[in-house]
Amino acid sequence: MIIIKLTTMTTTNNDLEALDELQKQIKITFNDIGKLKHALIHRSYINENEDKGLANNERLEYLGDAVLELIVTEYLFNKYVDRAEGDLTSFRAATVNTVSLAETAKSINLGKYIYMSHGEEITGGRERPYILANTFEALLGAIFIDQGLDICKGFLMCFLLPKIEKIVTERLDIDSKSKLQEMCQDRFNVTPTYELISSIGPDHAKIFTMGLKIDRKIVAQGQGKNKQEAEQKAAHEAIINWDIISRG
Repeated sequence: MIIIKLTTMTTTNNDLEALDELQKQIKITFNDIGKLKHALIHRSYINENEDKGLANNERLEYLGDAVLELIVTEYLFNKYVDRAEGDLTSFRAATVNTVSLAETAKSINLGKYIYMSHGEEITGGRERPYILANTFEALLGAIFIDQGLDICKGFLMCFLLPKIEKIVTERLDIDSKSKLQEMCQDRFNVTPTYELISSIGPDHAKIFTMGLKIDRKIVAQGQGKNKQEAEQKAAHEAIINWDIISRG
């Protein structure tokens, strides 16, 4: 039996209205609405409300992560009976990574309901992928405690698991750089390279532009908060325009 201690929390009428809206969005009615509220409390909110004796959602996130991995693993195991362990692991990783979970969280407008500090909110916290992904896992943990495993499966079947088919058929589990490298070696017998085109902005908020080169010619560019992200975006751009690139 798993026990997670939930700190008693005051729930206002405004809270209840928002929580009821979220319950309708996810098609689940909690037995204990406090568990749902707990799942939505980001650590920054605690810092601004230390006098309220609240607890953040990180323990629920820990539990939700384990529930998520179990359900996705079971789903892949049963659906793709002819796939090797390595493929299933790759499909699972693509399904439960930060980007995937953040996208799913956005589909249920989860960011709207997160309790966070004013500072976190005004700097874009409600759209920040890792906050959305972590809160999604915390929500799943709360559903597990309040409703059980079968309801968790139904929740994921509704909002997350349908994307797996596209991941498998389009091999979205292979990152763009790896996928493009295979394509370049197959078509041109060369390995693509990347070079820094520019980096602008202050040290804490630089934007990098990386060029992707095939046979010494830049064929795509990408921007990101670091070089690795910019390279991935450049590779993704090249994949999108592969028909033109492959014709030389």
